Amino acid sequence: MNSDFSRIMTLLRKERGLSQKQAAMELGVSQALLSHYEKGIRECGLDFVVRIADYYDVSCDYLLGRSADRKGATLDIAEPAAKPSNESADTRKTTALIALNKKLISNSLNVIFSVLEEADNKGLASEVSSYIMVSIYKMLRAVYSANPKNPQAMFSILPELYSGLSSALQSIMEANAICISSGKNADGFDGIDISSAPQLSPDIISKKYPELAPALYNLIRETEEKIKKLT
Repeated sequence: MNSDFSRIMTLLRKERGLSQKQAAMELGVSQALLSHYEKGIRECGLDFVVRIADYYDVSCDYLLGRSADRKGATLDIAEPAAKPSNESADTRKTTALIALNKKLISNSLNVIFSVLEEADNKGLASEVSSYIMVSIYKMLRAVYSANPKNPQAMFSILPELYSGLSSALQSIMEANAICISSGKNADGFDGIDISSAPQLSPDIISKKYPELAPALYNLIRETEEKIKKLT
């Protein structure tokens, strides 16, 4: 059994606020055995995987880390337009990768902006939106500069300065957003009213945004896998 199973099973139990003893009793196993499963000391059989999936109302694929969506939903990526038959395999792979990433990013952004609308805080909306805009600006300049013949007059910030300065600006925006979301004022904006802040959880997100949630979960998973490689 992979390590994702024990980690996800433990998170699902804690998310429900269940003690290990209570979960073990309801699952029909000893607390000691469940503890071994959650720590990855022992491997369980397929029947227990199915039992856990039914108990927490998730798919087996989600439990095993094969799907980022709790119900095992997959992304519906539209097929790209037909290309000439002489197109290389690498080009086809790049086209498919772009289609997938476009879906991940656009759907995830739709969820973020919907949550911002619900939060109804001008400062939070401003800082989060500006942070995303700067990210797009930075990557646009990187792609634009791939061809040295492209005129740099399109931009007013020097090529040698834009990356460092825009990263610094993003750090400030991120700090402001975190401060505002904790209920404190920042950069002239009022902190969010914590009592009216949107309530979120994987279940709530899946119910509110059934068509967008799989992309968001996949984006989270891919990003965290990249982060883990750094550690």
